[in-house]
Amino acid sequence: MESLVQLEALCERLYNSQDTAERAHAENILRCFSVNKDYIPQCQYILDNSSQPYSLMLASSSLLKQVTDHTLPLNLRLDIRAYIVNYLATRGPEMQPFVIASLIQLLCRLTKFGWLDGDRFRDVVKESTNFLEQDSSDHYAIGLRILDQLVQEMNQPTPGLPSTRQRRVASNFRDQSLFQIFQIALTSLSYLKSNAVERLQELALSLALRCVSFDFVGTSNDESTEEVGTVQIPTTWGPVLEHPSTLQIFFDYYGSTDSPLSKEALECLVRLASVRRSMFTDDGTRSKFLAHLMIGTKEILQTGKCLADHDNYHVFCRLLGRFRMNYQLSELVKMDGYSDWIQLVAEFTLKSLQSWQWASSSVYYLLGLWSRLVASISYLKGDSPSLLDEFVPKITEGFIISRFDSVQAGVTDDPTEHPLDKVEVLQDELDCFPYLCRFQYERIGMYIINTMEPLLQSYTEKGNLQFVDNSELALIEAKLAWVVHIVAAIVKIKQCSGCSVETQEVLDAEISFRVLRLVNVMDSGLHRQRYGEISKQRLDRAVLTFWKNFQKSYVSDQAMHSSKQLYARLKDLLGLDDHLMLLNVIVDKIATNLKCYTQSEEVIGHTLSLFHELASGYMTGKLLLKLDTVNFIMSNHTREQFPFLEKHRCSRIRTTFYYTIGWLIFMEDTRINFKTSMEPLAQVFRTLESTPDSMFRSDAVKFALIGLMRDLRGISMASSSKRSYGLLFDWLYPTHMPLLLRGISNWFDTPEVTTPLLKFMAEFVHNKTQRVTFDPSSPNGILLFREVSKLIVAYGSRILSLPNVADIYALKYKGIWISLTILSRALSGNYCNFGVFELYGDRALVYALDIALKMALAIPLADLLAYRKLTKAYFGFVVVLCGSHINFTLTLDTATFMHLVGSLESGLKALDTSISSQCAIAVDNLATFYFNNITMGEAPTSPAAIRFVQHIADCPSLFPEILKTLFEIVLFEDCGNQWSLSMPILSLIVISEQPVDQHQRLSACFDSLMTDISRGLDPKNREKFSQKLNRFRLEFRVK
Repeated sequence: MESLVQLEALCERLYNSQDTAERAHAENILRCFSVNKDYIPQCQYILDNSSQPYSLMLASSSLLKQVTDHTLPLNLRLDIRAYIVNYLATRGPEMQPFVIASLIQLLCRLTKFGWLDGDRFRDVVKESTNFLEQDSSDHYAIGLRILDQLVQEMNQPTPGLPSTRQRRVASNFRDQSLFQIFQIALTSLSYLKSNAVERLQELALSLALRCVSFDFVGTSNDESTEEVGTVQIPTTWGPVLEHPSTLQIFFDYYGSTDSPLSKEALECLVRLASVRRSMFTDDGTRSKFLAHLMIGTKEILQTGKCLADHDNYHVFCRLLGRFRMNYQLSELVKMDGYSDWIQLVAEFTLKSLQSWQWASSSVYYLLGLWSRLVASISYLKGDSPSLLDEFVPKITEGFIISRFDSVQAGVTDDPTEHPLDKVEVLQDELDCFPYLCRFQYERIGMYIINTMEPLLQSYTEKGNLQFVDNSELALIEAKLAWVVHIVAAIVKIKQCSGCSVETQEVLDAEISFRVLRLVNVMDSGLHRQRYGEISKQRLDRAVLTFWKNFQKSYVSDQAMHSSKQLYARLKDLLGLDDHLMLLNVIVDKIATNLKCYTQSEEVIGHTLSLFHELASGYMTGKLLLKLDTVNFIMSNHTREQFPFLEKHRCSRIRTTFYYTIGWLIFMEDTRINFKTSMEPLAQVFRTLESTPDSMFRSDAVKFALIGLMRDLRGISMASSSKRSYGLLFDWLYPTHMPLLLRGISNWFDTPEVTTPLLKFMAEFVHNKTQRVTFDPSSPNGILLFREVSKLIVAYGSRILSLPNVADIYALKYKGIWISLTILSRALSGNYCNFGVFELYGDRALVYALDIALKMALAIPLADLLAYRKLTKAYFGFVVVLCGSHINFTLTLDTATFMHLVGSLESGLKALDTSISSQCAIAVDNLATFYFNNITMGEAPTSPAAIRFVQHIADCPSLFPEILKTLFEIVLFEDCGNQWSLSMPILSLIVISEQPVDQHQRLSACFDSLMTDISRGLDPKNREKFSQKLNRFRLEFRVK
């Protein structure tokens, strides 16, 4: 008894103590209950004898962990299960809710894990029904909670349970019990409707919602989104769902309860409105179902019942949105009362738009409904009127008015919550809106023009003044930004159901003309002094969005030979009669932004993104080279011309700037133009190279070096051919390469400098698209690797000497993984014959491999696996070591070799299949070398083979352990890279001197696996083994 009192005191401290140390001490003492199977009887003793809720919580949670983490005997699991059911029945009503929840989760976890092991586990539905038949409301609640938790448990992945078994259990549960549970939920809702106990009603609604939200087809629905796809309810549910009482019970609960119960009822209706078409017996039954939904939603629209609650309002908008997804317009218009319903929906939409601040997140669903209805208008047949002509223009105009209202409030209230800054909400709304605009484009187009004209006039007039009220101008800019965003969304799509393509293009030209007029005004007069104002930046972002969408529709390579009507109208309005003249306007705006914006990284980023899109198109890129502005940018990309280049906050995006410049430079691909364009960078090189050592650690040098490396990386990224790479290589080597070595030697302890420098080198040595290809007589490949070796050795030898700090990733690990990436790319680039180094006694290769290995070994394995980029770089390096440089790897000392191979075993278990595939390649290379040179060869003579034999002699379990790990992964886990893993499995089997350890019942599977597999590693044998491994895996899982 005394020990129980002490345990209760420990549990009290574990769950309630405010002292972290005291809580950790209690956790350490009590951990044995959850990890040691011998403590299961003690957990039962606690449940039987303790009355303290925290002690009961410990026992329950410990049993849950035991059941989840350990494979317990069947009889023990059945005993625990029976005990918990009885315990809940006898003591459940008197326990704390959190203890009941934990015990129910334990019961459901046991049920899930044993669902396929026997019928006794499946009795849980019957046992829950026994709880519901008790007179006590507490027992009734426990019964509903058990069923609710069971559906939830079956529907979500459980750690430790392979996804294939998870799906088998869930599918079997769906077919055997889920429908029965849904019927219990409906029966409970009917019963509780007259016996109003709110707690029980909430549990019954929650259970019904769990049932209709079940993942019926195993698609693993994304719980982070509210979007509900088509609900694939089984056909056997049809009669119940078709019965009018099923829908009506949820409408009744919505009307008779308050939130959150009313919200749960609406959520159930959202799912039922999403049921697949094929579930219904015939079209008539489906029409009755639709009519019931329309009548129910119509009553809510008429009364406004419970819509004052924001959660209800939002879910109701989602329910209306489901009409657009599951039902065609032709079906809706045939319904009795359609005209009243659509009118109520239109009025509701207009009210929602007016209440933009309250309903901003809900408007998306309503706009989606209307856009889908509009898109279906061309398929509408018959005489039934859709009434969309009457309501859609009003909604479109209401949306624009509401956006103006929102910016007016945004300017005066909280600038940080400005609607134009909510990018995701803005994108969602504007994705649907263009379809409404193009429905009656002539009317809406004129409305937009008439809305924009007075704003343009006012904006132009204020630009001519010397002084103006800043808030007034900010409001005009915000309204203009909204209109420009709307125009941008319209020109993004060309679908139009209300007018011809020619008329559409003319109207596009008309509204685009207003934006072009705005562009001419916004960088003149007083407006040139407002680049630091956030409202001006928002307007510029809107204009850039317009240009991005406009160029895709009317300027891109695909649109070059169309759009005649648009350009004809633009010629009349503005004198722009072809793509080149329009591109000139766009590029002038790009150049103005790059010159004038120095503080707004966001505007510069958007500008550079547009510039790059234009440059990367084949035809648009060629046209850009004809423009004087572009040629000026290519020859004068200095910080004097573009001040953002000297702002440290913009240093990251300058890589994009030079990537675009490089793309344009290499499009011409002439040595003279290349040298002219690179002159600004050459000047920076000369300045840095002439800086004495005593001043090389100054801030001026630091920021110049950072900028230069980012610029060069952009230029290098743009190189994609042998010709363009050769131009860049000849420009850099040998003249400018020493500066890189000097920079890394002087700034090795400053990641701010080393990271862009190393990243440039990683890009420069990357042989993508086979661009790093030199002539057969050229020594450039060897010379390039020698520069890599110098850089890696200089950095590695210095960084390893630094002491560790709190943020070790920033100081060391990041530079190390980039260094490993550089070396891996250089070693696998296929542009250097590495045999030359040993032949002529050049130690560059050995020095580089040695220092890279030291850097890799300096990182604990736990840290290697904790940082994803570091993990990928490390295993990529090890793959290269075990591939083309396997002789170096095998001649390492045994401890180092074992560490490398041991890390490969850890990498095989990684969740990232790209990493486990890399490790599989490395293991296969090692095993293949052993097979070819030791197993099938004569007595090993090469130093590498002799050392390999010694390594295996020192650790004979090395390969068997890896083979065991590989089999465990293939058999017990859901690996997406089985083919990659099959390669090392075969290699390890054929070099194994002892048979694979087989369980007696699986011996037939192993015999089948190796049937007709020869002892060789030729490609045909490997492919056959991979196919047989898949069959072996399936047979194993069945047994």
